[in-house]
Amino acid sequence: MSEHDAADSFNALPPASDAAATTSTPPPARRRGAGGFGWLLLILILAAGGYGYWRLQGIEQGHEATAQSEVSAAQKLRDEVEALRHSADASKSEAQTLRTRLDDTAKVNESLRAQVLGLSERTRLSEDAIANLAEKRLSGHDALLFDEAELFLVLAQERYALFADPAPSLAAYRLADTALAQTNDAAFAQVRQSIDAEIVALNALEANPPSAAQQTLAQLRESLAQFPAARHGEATAAAQPDSRFARIFGEFIRIRRDADEGGSLGSNDPSLARALLDASLRDAQSALLVRDSSRWQQALGVARSQLAHDFDGASSEVAKAQATLAALAKTAIAPPAPNVLGAALRELRNLRTTHSLQTTPAASPPASKPVAVPAQPEGQS
Repeated sequence: MSEHDAADSFNALPPASDAAATTSTPPPARRRGAGGFGWLLLILILAAGGYGYWRLQGIEQGHEATAQSEVSAAQKLRDEVEALRHSADASKSEAQTLRTRLDDTAKVNESLRAQVLGLSERTRLSEDAIANLAEKRLSGHDALLFDEAELFLVLAQERYALFADPAPSLAAYRLADTALAQTNDAAFAQVRQSIDAEIVALNALEANPPSAAQQTLAQLRESLAQFPAARHGEATAAAQPDSRFARIFGEFIRIRRDADEGGSLGSNDPSLARALLDASLRDAQSALLVRDSSRWQQALGVARSQLAHDFDGASSEVAKAQATLAALAKTAIAPPAPNVLGAALRELRNLRTTHSLQTTPAASPPASKPVAVPAQPEGQS
């Protein structure tokens, strides 16, 4: 119930005098209800006032808290702005320092670039000088190797021409090929092909090794003492004429022609015959060492004739020696030289001549100097 309704209820009550006059008994219960209602109303009013005051205090406290929070936020924001200002100042200082360092670095880089350019120029000049030195060294190196290869080829050709022995010539050819393999000029590769062809040709030669023939001749010379001498005295005595004059003077004087007995000087002296046969076998050994085919055949022919004339042909040792000499006479000790021998040497010399003409510039003729002609007196031409 509101205050207005309570006031209207209070005004509607009759005065006390009138109530006493009209009624004989007072209404005590009604008065008691109006007083409780008033107290209740007062309590409600006080409660409403207290609640309003409490709400007002809460609102004021909320405003104060909000203001304090705003103040603290503003202070915090102000602090952050100040920190950002200090950070910006520090960044500006660092940026200025970095800019200064960058300027210094740019100057250093500029000086380093100039130094690098100078070093590059010096390096280029050094490389040119080294290239010139290397070219000179390579040219001298190749020239030395070409001389060495030419020397080996000449030795191989002359060795085979003198001794007809393929083995030393093959060794010289291989040394020449090794020397040419170390050169840097590819134009001389065809010379190596010619050397390979000559090596193949020399390998194809069927040259009997001289060691076996030398051993056979040495055995023949050792067995000369076992050869029985021929009996030329008995044959001569049987062939002498049976005349009294010859028998008388034959005891003091004996005439005999060696041409009639084969032309041998050792017909009557076995030791001289063995010495002559040994000399012929030595001559055959010498011809075998130098691989002289004509001398070899001649020495063997003389030895066979001496063996047949001065020694007993019916002996087994002599017959065996004759068979051995005949087999040796059939041995080819010096095979003919191949047709390609010497081609590599000629090709190497031609290439060297051509290469020297290409690399050596033509010398310009010297400029003619003016010759001072002495002045002649008048009247002389």
